[in-house]
Amino acid sequence: MRIALIVIGIILLGLGVWVALGDARYNDSSTKAQLGPVKIEASSQKQVPAPIGYAGIVIGGVLIIAGALKKK
Repeated sequence: MRIALIVIGIILLGLGVWVALGDARYNDSSTKAQLGPVKIEASSQKQVPAPIGYAGIVIGGVLIIAGALKKK
């Protein structure tokens, strides 16, 4: 269980840093107009908000510390 907490914490910490630095993006598509069965859609890439990355860093750090301090 200790190793699992530490590994998950490291993964969350790494992903949190990646998001916080602004490298994480996702595709967003929205319908601009629709007339009957015809749709006009626009697709754009948006950046994942930095506070999500900060939360990942904090939670990952807590999991790493919890895994390191947990007694058998």
